[in-house]
Amino acid sequence: MEQLAILSNRIKNSKPTGPASVARLRKNSKIIKTIIAAIQEKKGEAIVSLDLRKINEAVADFFIICEAGNPVQIKAVADNIENRVTEICSEKPFHHEGFQQLKWVLIDYVNVVIHIMLPDTRKFYRLEEMWSDASNEEY
Repeated sequence: MEQLAILSNRIKNSKPTGPASVARLRKNSKIIKTIIAAIQEKKGEAIVSLDLRKINEAVADFFIICEAGNPVQIKAVADNIENRVTEICSEKPFHHEGFQQLKWVLIDYVNVVIHIMLPDTRKFYRLEEMWSDASNEEY
């Protein structure tokens, strides 16, 4: 999918700077808490954060992955994340992808990348297995 190509073609921290990109994030960073809460508000399921900070090849400090049951819910979760992060953290996404097909929406905040997927798409791409060296936390 295009989402994987986008991530693999970018170099971490080579983007315009902003509050989220000044320092490496921590698990309890305001933006991560806000993203998790925004997903939960729209009933996103199977929420996992992957801590990629110790992986040199990683394109971000954290991935947050979740599922939504249908395309309408994927859009609701994605829109809520962008709205809440803008409102609470004053951050706009560097890039987002997947709003046309709504099978897998990627929202890129430079040091944290969110993946909102249909269950079948998530099973097919197995991001947690691809980044199995990362520590993970379920919400």
